[in-house]
Amino acid sequence: MLMRRTLLGGLALPLVATRARAQVWPDRPVRLVVPYAAGGPTDTVARLLAERLSASLPQRVVVENRAGGGALIGTEAVARAPKDGSTLLFTTVVHAVHRALHGTRLTFDPTADFAPVALVGVVPQVIMVPPESPVRDVPGLLRYLRDGQHAYGSSGAGGSSHLGVELLKSMTGVRAEHVPYRGTAPAVVDLIAGRIALVMDSVATGAAQVRGGTLRGIATTGPRRSSALPDLPTVAETVPGFAATTWNAVLAPSGTPDATLAAISEAVTAALGEPALQARLTELGVEVPPAAERNIAAARQFVAAETAKWEKLIAEAGIRAS
Repeated sequence: MLMRRTLLGGLALPLVATRARAQVWPDRPVRLVVPYAAGGPTDTVARLLAERLSASLPQRVVVENRAGGGALIGTEAVARAPKDGSTLLFTTVVHAVHRALHGTRLTFDPTADFAPVALVGVVPQVIMVPPESPVRDVPGLLRYLRDGQHAYGSSGAGGSSHLGVELLKSMTGVRAEHVPYRGTAPAVVDLIAGRIALVMDSVATGAAQVRGGTLRGIATTGPRRSSALPDLPTVAETVPGFAATTWNAVLAPSGTPDATLAAISEAVTAALGEPALQARLTELGVEVPPAAERNIAAARQFVAAETAKWEKLIAEAGIRAS
């Protein structure tokens, strides 16, 4: 009889845990809203995460692309969504600059209307120049920009490729004229043709150009060397404290119950701890932080720090949305 009770008690534990977890999750599929078009690097990472979460959670996680307006359309949709965990935002560094770029035109508050849930990964950028450029390293790049009138291309005003170069200018005093494009792809075309001096692009897309020799990589922009381009130094090795990355994070509408936020965060952290998913993300240039740096508290601190950093730069540089 004692053995029978022990066995039954042991079987009850996972049932209780499963029931408790189900209670904090919505009773319908979870929408993971990506405020960008399907097929891009952010969408790819979101789909990998959603697939893994769907295999372990009470409800399927379905990616929904709501592109347009510089990520404003999808972000607004999540801000107005039910506060029950059924709609989540999968966003990037753009979330940290919405308020500074758009001000009173925003229909939501990026800070007050959202609760950071988990930091998924950080994606450094790579500074690229044409193969025939005399620039071969960061010190040479700084001398080059100080000595002449040069232009750099970006994906548009307020994008990570724009802000990264502006941060470099702010920290070093170099000059470079900004030429905004509709995405980094056309900027890279002009860079290859020698019509602009440099482009700072995500390693998720720029690494292929560097590895193939189409462009010369000068340095990456994270706090440590990138696994996607390990032979390149970081900008911070020459300019201490420099870091200009994009990132992926999961956010929920503010007011979502704490228990639901905790369940989502734990699920994301567990999924990112799986070697197969980590390996796939590494291939895409996404650096997954340690578990202690991707939970709710860490995600909240990270997003707040990024928001303060980029809002300060935008104000000082007088950057306006295009």
